Amino acid sequence: MALLSAACAHPSWALVSFEDVKRDFRSSDTAVLDRNGELLQRVRTDATVRRGQWIALADVSPALRTAMVLSEDRRFYEHSGIDWRAVSSAAWSNLWNTRTRGASTITMQLSGLLDEDLRRASGGRSFTQKIGQTVAATQLERNWRKDQILEAYLNTVPFRGEIVGIDALSRTLFSKAPSGLDAREAAVAAALVRAPNAKPALVAQRACEVLRAMEPGQKVDCDAIDMFTSAAVQRRAFDANEGIAPHAARRVLRELRDVAATNPTAPQKAKDTSVRTTLRAPLQRFALDSLQRHLRELRDRHVEDGALVVLDNASGEVLAWVGSSGPLSQAAEVDGVTALRQPGSTLKPLLYGQAIAEKRITAASLIEDSSAQISTASGLYIPQNYDRQFKGPVSARTALAASLNVPAVRTLVMVSPESFARSLRAAGLPLRESGDYYGYSLALGSAEVSLLSLANAYRMVANGGRYGTTTLTARPPATPADKAKAAAAPPLLDPRAAFIVGDILSDPNARTRTFGLDSILSTRFWTAVKTGTSKDMRDNWAVGWSQRYTVGVWVGNASGASMWDVSGTSGAAPVWAEVMRFLHAREPSRAPAPPTGLVEARVEFGPAADGNAIEAARSEWFLQGTEQPLFALDTGMATDAFAARITAPSDGTIIALDPDIPPLRQRVRFESEGRGVQWRIDGKPFARGNSAQWLPWPGRHVIELVDASGKVVDQRKLEVRGAGVVTKSARR
Repeated sequence: MALLSAACAHPSWALVSFEDVKRDFRSSDTAVLDRNGELLQRVRTDATVRRGQWIALADVSPALRTAMVLSEDRRFYEHSGIDWRAVSSAAWSNLWNTRTRGASTITMQLSGLLDEDLRRASGGRSFTQKIGQTVAATQLERNWRKDQILEAYLNTVPFRGEIVGIDALSRTLFSKAPSGLDAREAAVAAALVRAPNAKPALVAQRACEVLRAMEPGQKVDCDAIDMFTSAAVQRRAFDANEGIAPHAARRVLRELRDVAATNPTAPQKAKDTSVRTTLRAPLQRFALDSLQRHLRELRDRHVEDGALVVLDNASGEVLAWVGSSGPLSQAAEVDGVTALRQPGSTLKPLLYGQAIAEKRITAASLIEDSSAQISTASGLYIPQNYDRQFKGPVSARTALAASLNVPAVRTLVMVSPESFARSLRAAGLPLRESGDYYGYSLALGSAEVSLLSLANAYRMVANGGRYGTTTLTARPPATPADKAKAAAAPPLLDPRAAFIVGDILSDPNARTRTFGLDSILSTRFWTAVKTGTSKDMRDNWAVGWSQRYTVGVWVGNASGASMWDVSGTSGAAPVWAEVMRFLHAREPSRAPAPPTGLVEARVEFGPAADGNAIEAARSEWFLQGTEQPLFALDTGMATDAFAARITAPSDGTIIALDPDIPPLRQRVRFESEGRGVQWRIDGKPFARGNSAQWLPWPGRHVIELVDASGKVVDQRKLEVRGAGVVTKSARR
């Protein structure tokens, strides 16, 4: 009597409701949805159990409902939780022996599934648990409808191994939704409830009995059921991950877990059974199909991997994220959107943008495309063009659009590798080393970046030089205060320079020297695009933007193996063009309006060595104050990029004097490039020539390089720490 009273006092069943159970149900998978709720990817997030989605009773096949009731509880719709007729007809030992379910109703089984205190242990239920289970079943019947009890039971009952619930069972063993199960499949499912881990032959025998009860008077082929059952219980069709956006799904779930770990008070979205992303399902499908189709065409050129990302220019939302070529790849798990690879020539637009913003060049400035040998700490650096040929003097517009390497290196000499590296980091590119580490090869993409960060840097240019982060999860609409704050923040790149770079990359005539007149890069609507190929043809890129979207594509091999004869227009560019056409099939893309402070002026170019004009006369955009009507080899705007520059020491160097070395033997070596230069220290003349040795003195100093006309062309700031010796030269 005391045990019965204790069981009746159990509080949980006085409070639990069908709605509570359904709400607390957790799938072992997380459904990753697109922005409109369409399923993109199903990801296994609970490795301890295999549980599908909650299935409404109306979505369960009638055959399965019939089989389950006939197998487990024939008088389910007649009793009030306990089948007293079954109890009276069974022996007392059989009534409480959990090895059989002769008198255990569906309601009693459900009570044991939902309450941990009543759950059956490996040694069976205790007498107290059996009493509690009986009381709980009675309470369930009072508060729940029969259809709710059966629905909850079908969703929580274990079937075989890790499989729990009818959705996981149907998709794993029968490769279909629960609504489509036929009588034979339903009989096997019901048999598994009675003997979840039994041998296939025993399950088949039980299924044959269930099918006879379902179809009385019909001949049942038990041998066929045996063969069918043996095959079904070994099947694992319900893959751990399934869909069209596996890498994006993992990324967004990881971000949610990180948020939950760093901010415990935040909403627990990481535990949700569905997550909505910013992706567009139709675009994702098209992008995946386009990439895979094009990579199949490139298989004979030793290309198997690729990646693609589409960004919304205004919001930074990721609209498509294809991390790999899937079955075409031997490294399909590697996410090509976030993997670090050498970007080749795709860094050039950012370099020219910086040089134009700093007024070192204009779009019409002439830059020499000829053999160059640059002295570096590790020897001579000799850049080459893609086609191993030189074009002579060309305008910056032609040099960038036609992707000429030597002019880019000459431009980097003017900007300096360290300054360019700082700008790239500010734009979100994850450079691991300093600019001096990469040296002049940084102009040709020797640093490693990800496709996502590179596309977002191009998005910055598309947005007039204003940087913003990307997101895979929907953000709340920006408030007026947020918009005002963003507008007040200074752009990373001068909007005028950003406009000029976009104008160059959208100019089909400017790229003809390399890409010809009929290029895949040309679109019927306004776009700006740049291709790139890394050293030894390991990576091929196409990144560009339209009025609303930025699209980035990479193709190559995840292993780092070289491709065979893949050019800028045969690798990533066709996929880029296809995706852009899909985006703008019904949406226009217009050229941006020039920002304030730009001047459009007519320019002419002087004669080349053959007497013809270096380039045809045209209208060109200039930052106000930099315009001029004529560009010739003997004008000030024709660049001699190696005229004068400090190559050592680096800016910001800190020198610590060693007290164990005589001060007079501690010297700092200055190195420069250019002709007729001289050095100044703290504004005072120090030495002439490209090299000089300075006896350091404690304090902060400014080292200046002055050209033949007396103009300061470069400077470095450094600091000397420790005690020194005053000399006459230092006093001067």
